[in-house]
Amino acid sequence: MELGDKVVYQIYPKSFYDSNDDGIGDIKGITMKLEYLSGHGIDLIWLNPFFVSPQNDNGYDIADYYEIDKTFGTMKDVEELIAKASGYGIGLMFDMVLNHTSTEHEWFKKALSGDQYYKDFYFFKKGEGANPPTNWESKYGGSCWEYVEEFDEYYLHLFDKTQADLNWDNPDVRKEMANIVNFWIDKGVKGFRFDVINLISKDSFEDDFEGVGKRFYTDGINVGPYLHELGERSFNRYDDIMTVGEMSATSIEKCTYYTNPENKILGTTFNFHHLKVDYQNNEKWTLAQFDFHELKQLFHSWQTGMQENNGWSALFYNCHDQPRAISRFGDDKNYPYESATMLATSIHLQRGTPYIYYGEEIGMTNNYFETIEQYRDVESLNYYEIMKRQGIKENKIIEILQAKSRDNGRSPMQWDDGLNSGFSRVKPWLEINKNYKSVNQETAINSGDSIYHYYRKLIALRKKSDLIQNGSYQPLLENHDSVYAYKRCDSQGELIVLCNFYGEKSVVDIDLTDYRIILGNYASSSVLQDHTMQEFETVVLLKNHG
Repeated sequence: MELGDKVVYQIYPKSFYDSNDDGIGDIKGITMKLEYLSGHGIDLIWLNPFFVSPQNDNGYDIADYYEIDKTFGTMKDVEELIAKASGYGIGLMFDMVLNHTSTEHEWFKKALSGDQYYKDFYFFKKGEGANPPTNWESKYGGSCWEYVEEFDEYYLHLFDKTQADLNWDNPDVRKEMANIVNFWIDKGVKGFRFDVINLISKDSFEDDFEGVGKRFYTDGINVGPYLHELGERSFNRYDDIMTVGEMSATSIEKCTYYTNPENKILGTTFNFHHLKVDYQNNEKWTLAQFDFHELKQLFHSWQTGMQENNGWSALFYNCHDQPRAISRFGDDKNYPYESATMLATSIHLQRGTPYIYYGEEIGMTNNYFETIEQYRDVESLNYYEIMKRQGIKENKIIEILQAKSRDNGRSPMQWDDGLNSGFSRVKPWLEINKNYKSVNQETAINSGDSIYHYYRKLIALRKKSDLIQNGSYQPLLENHDSVYAYKRCDSQGELIVLCNFYGEKSVVDIDLTDYRIILGNYASSSVLQDHTMQEFETVVLLKNHG
């Protein structure tokens, strides 16, 4: 599948649109909004998991890969969504959580009953005396080993204790993974996003005295071979299926290996290094201003590194695991339009496949919840308790959650300025953002000069430009203190992208002879007087060759 012209829209089903008045978004709700979605010019809709699940981690703890959780609807609803989306020229991308299952999955239940065949689907190990097998820490805090008294053994869970890691070294597990993917391909699914897929190869089980265990289970030696095998049994047999792997704590070298077409492993990868530039001492649950120079350096190094080795990147700021970018890297109160459009331009015109996260296109922001009772995310609730035990004051913990909680990216879609912002006629599962009266889809569409309409221009620009789809990437103004800039080139022309990341005017010293401005988020962007950029301004310039 050609990836350069593709644009993907991500939906967190629980928060998109409630069709049956239970306060939770569902599959039918997505189907009802297809006309709106088709207006973006998108190619695929990525849906977060909606399979049978106890919902301890909002669906990333799957108990049955072949059935739809009744919270979201039925198999008939999913089949209807696939068919109707296809009628709009849109494919469905499903989120496959294949590193682990819920402990409610039939396989794990059989494992706990003593069935050795299914015990071998997971990692059960003896402890070291009174201690777990290793000192590794869970992604959600605490040990990643859970004791099972009946066996006097521990099982591995890199995430919540209700998410038991699968043993991909077992060929029977790999066969089951292919069966799952093929089941959904037969249903008409055109894309797969593989959750934390570079964790499926655990190379060694030993104590980590340098970290929390990541180096022993991240980008293991068999990640590539196992995914290649999966592809040969499923998605690689087709030329119209897109794949993307979520890569935890990965490297440019690994991602180019995974995505180089010659290796037939994955089409593209997500990496998260650029979303850790506001971590203090590499710790998420801290407060710090983002490091702009580090952000630029990461963009430049990943863009050039991936192209040099024929790799392909997923381009994004927002997703279900991240706070809203407009609140994180912009100014969502004083410059919402300028911030959102600048950020969109900075990422959409890079080399790769851009992703839009629901609500991003209308400027949805962080929630700024004021009490712990308003939060629902298991990671946030766990770290609230951890921070309390560390002696951090309540008001400071809330301030950290306001900036870092995953619930910031999960609040219900803001459709209009009516009851519950048009998401549901009853109380939603997670509170609507208080700013819904001014930030909503209806207002955005009815305004001729809105974030929504800017996004449509960006997408249209990519669709018609081979330069953007396939051109090379060159860093510009690498040492500038406020402007992120780069050039896209091919034999036909050159495109320069200038993005001012701050709420202050900035001057760019760059030769723009023979360039013409084709897009900007200020009326004055058609002029760019004296090379001065306004607050959070973005400018896109084109020069044709010949």
